[in-house]
Amino acid sequence: MSELTTSGSGYRSRIRASATRLVCWQGAWVVFTALMAFGPKFLWSKALLFTLLAVALDVAVGVGMILATKMYVMELDELQRKVYFNALGVTVGVAVIAGIPFSVMDMYHVIPFKADIGYLVILMGLTFFVSFLYGTRRYR
Repeated sequence: MSELTTSGSGYRSRIRASATRLVCWQGAWVVFTALMAFGPKFLWSKALLFTLLAVALDVAVGVGMILATKMYVMELDELQRKVYFNALGVTVGVAVIAGIPFSVMDMYHVIPFKADIGYLVILMGLTFFVSFLYGTRRYR
């Protein structure tokens, strides 16, 4: 019995470490994305070299975040992976189904504002969050 408890504890510890690493990479990506978006206007007066450096750093940290996500998913058990991938599938579907009409409405001036990518990113984040919570509760 103690072997099962230790094994379960080791699994939880690995998941916790992997999730912490992923959150750190995600936080770093958010910071570098903000630097890339706002730096040219507020920090370096649109200097091309600094802007390109910020873009390169954002992409590099983004790749690190992707690798951290892959490592996190590989640590999950089969059921957790199923929930995670189902939430990703719903998110991609919602992004495509909502994103294309949103862009077309902007193109033909149906909406009174610019269809910025930020709106789609927020929709995707909320969709993943709700889908993941739903999936987690469904399989309890």
